[in-house]
Amino acid sequence: MNWDQIKGDWKQAKGKVKQQWGKLTDDDLTVAEGTRDELVGRIQERYGIAKDEADKQVQDWEKTYR
Repeated sequence: MNWDQIKGDWKQAKGKVKQQWGKLTDDDLTVAEGTRDELVGRIQERYGIAKDEADKQVQDWEKTYR
């Protein structure tokens, strides 16, 4: 699934994002609002990981999102 589809389905995707990254708050997800780069940044911040690692995690999640 491509990111445009995820962004268009953001309200439903938010639940799956919270399942994957439980440290993200509702405010984090509201700010991200379906924007991939913002989501990567929020994951990086909350989990204290490098941007490359956060990006890889989102990339892996994209492959499994349905």
